[in-house]
Amino acid sequence: MKVSLLKRIWLTMLTVGPGIFCIGYTIGTGSVTSMAKAGSQFGMQLLWVLTLSALFAWILMEAYGRYAIITGGTSIYSFRTRLKFGKVLAILIIIGVIWGQWNSLTGILGISANAIYEGLQLFIPGLPAESYWPVLGIAIVIIVIMYALLLVGNYSFFEKILVFFVTLMGISFIISMFVVLPAPGEIVAGFIPRIPNVEGAKLMTAAFVGTTMAAPTFIVRPLLMKGKGWTAVNTKEQSRDALVSAIIMFLISGAIMVTATGALFHQGLVITKVLDMVYTLEPIAGRYAVALFLVGTISAGLSSVFPILMVAPLLIADYRAGELDTGSKLFRILAAIACLVGLIIPILGANPILAQIVTQVLNVFVLPLVIGGIIYLVNREEYMGKHKAGVLLNIGMSAAFIFSCIIAYTGVLALIELIS
Repeated sequence: MKVSLLKRIWLTMLTVGPGIFCIGYTIGTGSVTSMAKAGSQFGMQLLWVLTLSALFAWILMEAYGRYAIITGGTSIYSFRTRLKFGKVLAILIIIGVIWGQWNSLTGILGISANAIYEGLQLFIPGLPAESYWPVLGIAIVIIVIMYALLLVGNYSFFEKILVFFVTLMGISFIISMFVVLPAPGEIVAGFIPRIPNVEGAKLMTAAFVGTTMAAPTFIVRPLLMKGKGWTAVNTKEQSRDALVSAIIMFLISGAIMVTATGALFHQGLVITKVLDMVYTLEPIAGRYAVALFLVGTISAGLSSVFPILMVAPLLIADYRAGELDTGSKLFRILAAIACLVGLIIPILGANPILAQIVTQVLNVFVLPLVIGGIIYLVNREEYMGKHKAGVLLNIGMSAAFIFSCIIAYTGVLALIELIS
């Protein structure tokens, strides 16, 4: 029987397990914001940062995944019980991750609601330009629907919802990329490491790493593997899941950067909000291509809202017992608090782009702790046995740790530059 291309893509995406949550944490509107702004401001010059970030994300997903399926242990609980000063480390990571993710959520909700309203204006020109109340209403509807889905779902249900949004997002952004594709030589030149010597470049570099090497991507992975039911017999599935997830992250993020380069950079236009891309794309590609980019942006937002609502209850449950319990009272209360936090930007009516980029930068400060903890755990023979980290994995993790420290330092310089 002949299988259609869309069906084939859907079936391929269904083979991605816990990695689909990792993509949800990694590619939200914060990521779209960072990639689009970087593409409009610097062209393809930061593609090398994205490449390194995706490579290290794969290495760290492999390390956390391997630890989870061999030991049955989870991240935060293992840090708390198996590391010296592990309790302090676990609490710092929980606070850092929740703070970063909840800050991201409020910007994501604002951008997603704005994108939906802009999309409606494309096809219904009579809608009022003043958008505060409609956008707030859309944001409330989004968050209520997401919370309702959380209340009725389980791991398998959550996974299918994310597969839908991530597939839609990937198709939308990749097609948009081909509409305004820059010269191949320009894309290839982006793999040469350099940071543009202009204002804002350090901030964007740190934001890139904060969004692609997102700490929750790694921290919650073992807990999600428990939810999936994977054990030591699933080592191959775990490794494939980590690799495929990292490749999808790179392709989608790269497609956004390429689109912004092709549509904005060569015209000397720098976006101040993601939806600026819409106005520039329309005369070049037409309203349907713009609608496609909006669908990608909305899907990116919705694919992130779902896992971000879960992050606080997941981490706190992990700290207490190392178990995934999506039906507990604590899970519902913490998810509800996250919903209220998410409405801050829509209520204030603020432009969330700077907040989104600064939040991505703040995420990098937790990263060295997250990497250092797993380096210790996967090298302990009493936990890992014959599956402990080999030379290649240790080289990869060490490089990721050094890279994360350099980027954290760059983030400090960027924030000082921003404040001054």
